[in-house]
Amino acid sequence: MVGYILRRLLSAVPVMMIVAVLVFLMLRLTPADPAAIIAGDFANDQQIAEIRNRLGLDKPIIQQFAIWIGNMALGDFGESFFYKKQVAALIMERLEPTLSLSLLSIFLTVAIAVPLGTLAAYKQGSWVDRVVMGFSVIGFSVPVFVLGYILIYVLAVRLDWFPVQGYRYIRDGVGGWLLHLILPALTLSIVFVALIARMTRTSVLEVLHEDYIRTARAKGQSELKVLVRHALANAAVPILTVIGITFATLIGGVVVTESVYTLPGLGLLTVDAVLARDYPTIQAVILLFSLAYVLVNLAVDLAYTLFDPRIRY
Repeated sequence: MVGYILRRLLSAVPVMMIVAVLVFLMLRLTPADPAAIIAGDFANDQQIAEIRNRLGLDKPIIQQFAIWIGNMALGDFGESFFYKKQVAALIMERLEPTLSLSLLSIFLTVAIAVPLGTLAAYKQGSWVDRVVMGFSVIGFSVPVFVLGYILIYVLAVRLDWFPVQGYRYIRDGVGGWLLHLILPALTLSIVFVALIARMTRTSVLEVLHEDYIRTARAKGQSELKVLVRHALANAAVPILTVIGITFATLIGGVVVTESVYTLPGLGLLTVDAVLARDYPTIQAVILLFSLAYVLVNLAVDLAYTLFDPRIRY
């Protein structure tokens, strides 16, 4: 197990290097000059040249990459052009809203999707099955920002159950923190509820026709026990795979949701950095999302052994 984990971590290094090269080149080769953007519209050529020299933008691109990757390895992500502060400190300030939104969203997604998918499989062909599958199609077809504005209008504006926008840190009270997160988390989870519910239905439906399910029923076990302990447990590996991919996608997919609800997280930080051509911030955030995706996939692979003891590494 330890050897497998080490091999997977080592295999992530070239993946992260490829991502780093692509991000570096994609931003450096764009037509816009970051030095001119920082200097402003009324700067002269000498001022722009001084800024380029200070940022190292006048060096060959290979030398720029070597300096940048060396600083990144030491935990130095540089200084934000737009916010005028260290990118590492900026990310730490914005990390809580994004993690809070992602964790609450995946909790709601799993809590809703897995029971719905299991029930649809158990009631195959019934109105319950058709309703769940219809919801899955609709939920997966409507864009996130459209869902966000619909929920804001209905639950926040018309019914006044939740705040329209904004975020409250957990240190200021769990109640306010949760109240400001429910709407964005629900918005983000609806799409993935549709995906996981369909996968759960398909996986459980395959298992329900196995011999050991008939044996469990012949022994007089309750339908709930048959569904949870025998059917769902044996169908858990593909479901867990989709849940892991969903969680990794949630971390990087909060950009639109945070923009709609004005949450001061990494998603909104990414949008502001792109609009301001803030290269150090964009690069650091993209690399952070990529690393999170790799680590989540590793955690999912390791969790397989908990649901299927036959899997060994």
